[in-house]
Amino acid sequence: MKSLEIVGFKRANLGKKDAKAIRLESYVPCVLYGGKEQVHFSAPAILFRELLYTPEVHIVDLNVEGTHYSAIVQDAQFHPVNEMLLHVDFLELQEGKEVKMDVPVKYVGVSPGVLAGGKLVSKLRKIRVRATPENLPEFVEVDISELGLGKSIKVSKVVPNNYTILTNEQAPIATVAIPRALKGQMSADK
Repeated sequence: MKSLEIVGFKRANLGKKDAKAIRLESYVPCVLYGGKEQVHFSAPAILFRELLYTPEVHIVDLNVEGTHYSAIVQDAQFHPVNEMLLHVDFLELQEGKEVKMDVPVKYVGVSPGVLAGGKLVSKLRKIRVRATPENLPEFVEVDISELGLGKSIKVSKVVPNNYTILTNEQAPIATVAIPRALKGQMSADK
């Protein structure tokens, strides 16, 4: 799994007023939990671009004033109007302790339904998994080589490898939609 470093500085004062002052300086208030104690810190907003605005998942190497932590992003809050990053929660990774994480879906193979003129429609972009930090996958492979026109593939068809899938088994991951032109052609053939 890819790793990314974020350098942060401990926060002396907690609360709305101080968080607002931190945001005005282009820093993001953050908290790290899951370890021995909670660590409240702030980090430059620019460092979160590669971490949050990408479909990939990363293990974060947090450097808070020289102390290093291995963590994952648990939650990120954005402003409802201007989409500014307001706050990030990190979960510290501990060896042998399982964590839950949303992992992106990667399609493998070529769908016969798409070759016949259908359109592949993604229903789920990420699947929630539970695993130890060393077994966290970068992505979940979904084989679409048997997906015909009008058919869909469900989460139950995914074979987990050293992790547990938490997403509902009956949830569709992808469907091959039949375009209107093809529907008209199919009914004319009958």
